[in-house]
Amino acid sequence: MTELGTRLREAREAKGYSLDDLQNMTKIQKRYLIGIEEGNYDMMPGKFYVRAFIKQYAEAVGLDPEMIFAEYPNDIPVTNTSDLPELSRVQSRKPVSAGSSKVMNIIPRILVALFVIGAIFVVWYLLPNQFGDNNQGTGDDQQESVDYSESDEVQQPEDEGAEGSEESAEEGSESGKNTDTEESEEEPEEQADEPAQEISATNVSGKETTYELKNTEDFNLEISAAGGDTWIGVYNAKDEQLLNEMLKDGNTETFDLSEGGEAFIIVGDASATTIKVNGEQINYEVSPTEVVRQDIIIRRPAQE
Repeated sequence: MTELGTRLREAREAKGYSLDDLQNMTKIQKRYLIGIEEGNYDMMPGKFYVRAFIKQYAEAVGLDPEMIFAEYPNDIPVTNTSDLPELSRVQSRKPVSAGSSKVMNIIPRILVALFVIGAIFVVWYLLPNQFGDNNQGTGDDQQESVDYSESDEVQQPEDEGAEGSEESAEEGSESGKNTDTEESEEEPEEQADEPAQEISATNVSGKETTYELKNTEDFNLEISAAGGDTWIGVYNAKDEQLLNEMLKDGNTETFDLSEGGEAFIIVGDASATTIKVNGEQINYEVSPTEVVRQDIIIRRPAQE
């Protein structure tokens, strides 16, 4: 046993490692580890492996390989350091045989064939199902059409009854219309007895004209300025002043005199003044162009 081997073994034992533990750590075969400790390098695969194994051994047990090489140069075979490999063992690759090459060439073809077969299977599986669904849908449509036709046949009597009821309703409405028409035709005969509103002049004296309003209980007076401004004064039956001002062109004033039944109107410009009673315009008995200033009296006699 060399001094180097003794130093390495002591370091291993100090760490508590067995040769088996060291073999698992360094991946160096146990017999080579024993050869390093005993200084028997002849069993090594080559001298250039000795330095590599010693280096890994020293690193595994916590020693500095460079210091070991410097302290024990005589215990280590001299080799060309450039030829020393860093790995503990040589890793070789087996050349690919011709048979393996053929297998590798066949595999892609097999994969393509499997893909084509799978695609054919998918098409074969889906097409019949799709046709079956279409046929089933057609059958459902036919069934629905049959159901509709049957329901139409069943409902025909009801439709006939409905048509009959509609015809009777139309006849009833026509008869009702005829009755209403007859009644409406008879109404004018009854209303013909009612006299229409009448406004007539009963007295004309100079610029004053008196009118009489008959056949109505309403007395709505409307005075408008048309063609110019005009002064207007309006008084009721109680001689109360309702209006006394200039009425501007285009303006209108209205008064409800139904209660008193009399109106006294002072017209400043008769040619620019329009007077209406219940919507009916009063015609001036005295020409408004000859007599501009006029007084108008409208009386509604008491109803009998």
